[in-house]
Amino acid sequence: MKVQANGLAIEVEDTGPVGDRPPVLLVMGLGMQLTAWPQPLVDALVRAGHRVVRFDNRDIGLSARFDHLGAPNLRWESMKLRFGMSVRAPYTLADLAADAFGVLDALGIAQAHVVGASMGGMIAQRMALAAPQRVLTLTSIMSSSGARSLPGPQPRVLQVLLSRPKDRSEPTVLAHYVRVFQAIGSPGYPTSAEDLRQRILESVRRGGYRPAGSARQLAAVVADSTRAEELRRIRTPTLVLHGADDPLVPVACGEDTARRIPGARFVAIPGMGHDLPPAVVERLLDPCCRIWR
Repeated sequence: MKVQANGLAIEVEDTGPVGDRPPVLLVMGLGMQLTAWPQPLVDALVRAGHRVVRFDNRDIGLSARFDHLGAPNLRWESMKLRFGMSVRAPYTLADLAADAFGVLDALGIAQAHVVGASMGGMIAQRMALAAPQRVLTLTSIMSSSGARSLPGPQPRVLQVLLSRPKDRSEPTVLAHYVRVFQAIGSPGYPTSAEDLRQRILESVRRGGYRPAGSARQLAAVVADSTRAEELRRIRTPTLVLHGADDPLVPVACGEDTARRIPGARFVAIPGMGHDLPPAVVERLLDPCCRIWR
């Protein structure tokens, strides 16, 4: 369903009971739709008595598009970043956090446990900084503080990420994304190529192929240069979960995030990369449920 959030049309899935347990807001990462949250995770949270809210971030899936802002030149902006210059982005992570609060407002939710994956973890961090009274707990999964000294993707992964499909036909786009997700996936919990193809096909047919939206989101991530130093202000109970074998956002990024947030608990999951296969979901649930008690 569509809601008006922060003045935008945002696509939302609202699942589970409105009961005594606080809602859980799931915030997905760069270029990923709400359907990227595994259904077994949503089902487990609902069985535990939580209302679960997922949504498409702006510029992806079925939510509001920002094509009128154009596509940023990421190579140029990255070069500026290396030389210590400010990076320009069509919008900011703070804007994306405001969208998330707008979703809660539209649903009449005053407070929630906020769980973010990858870029979603960064948005969740921004939410805890902007309105801590609304974030009961913060869970940052396979994400980063954004500190410039942290390591980046493995070279083989970066090469795949920088490649582009030769055309926008469904088979070509599908093959491209299969290569991407195989490159960043969990080495200890591999997903078959057929399962990947099916999930990606469903995603592409639902929300289309929107590389410019992903580029604008990435520009917002790169431009968020002050968050690492601000994290020390967070007093929200925080859990940082990270794959010990993440080839895209190395585990050092999760360790750094936990170090910067006072009292944060850090959990590394051996064999986990930069995805959420079923066996990893099972490993995530216990520490999440513990922090919510």
